[in-house]
Amino acid sequence: MAATAALTQGLERVPDQTGYLVICDGAVLASSGDLENDERTAGVISELVNTACAFRLPRCPRVVFGEHSFLVTISGQKLFVVKRQNSVREPVIV
Repeated sequence: MAATAALTQGLERVPDQTGYLVICDGAVLASSGDLENDERTAGVISELVNTACAFRLPRCPRVVFGEHSFLVTISGQKLFVVKRQNSVREPVIV
């Protein structure tokens, strides 16, 4: 339990997060929320990161969809993935 808490420290404090994954070698080490036990998403993100490693990308890639984003941070052999709700911007009326 303490090992899992150390892995996920800080992930739950990301603003507007709806879930997270900690992945190592394609296996889910920890998960929560919308990504709880989501092996399929873990596999897709692992493949995405492996492919992206062939290119020069920002240290923390971000995959943006309409309503949410996946933020990925790589540390050692682990991938830390946070699913985050995108903030909806109100239209500006001039």
